[in-house]
Amino acid sequence: MAHVKSAPDTALPQLAVVIPSYRVRTRILSVLERIGPEVGLIYVVDDACPEESGRFVEENAKDPRIRVIRNAENQGVGGATIAGMKQAAADGADVVIKIDGDGQMDPALIPSFAGVILSGEADYAKGNRFFEPEGLVAMPLGRLIGNAGLSFLSKISSG
Repeated sequence: MAHVKSAPDTALPQLAVVIPSYRVRTRILSVLERIGPEVGLIYVVDDACPEESGRFVEENAKDPRIRVIRNAENQGVGGATIAGMKQAAADGADVVIKIDGDGQMDPALIPSFAGVILSGEADYAKGNRFFEPEGLVAMPLGRLIGNAGLSFLSKISSG
């Protein structure tokens, strides 16, 4: 009986995107349309949105990769992100990337974030909106100050 060597596993890693959705109805479809084919599953987490963003996405987005998750109560961006990440992990995602539903992060950056994780360079990657100051001009002052503070605290906590 001949020994047959099994073929190496050539399956591509399963990438998933989680998008917390709260008051982003006017921008979320544009964000969804810009997510590339490298992503296998997209989770839109309607965080008890008064605009019913989950229903809006179901009725208007035709991408078969999209799954809508609904939080019964608003849990904030962190709670919505965790809900999406838990479902993505349960569905077999190898890498989960969180992006904002308001278009602050360019979905074209998804392969870059996934790349550093898949290559083993990092277990976690986070974008820095302060890297290119020209992108900050349109940001309201209150959000700019809040984001600067949160980025500083993230930097301290992650080393």
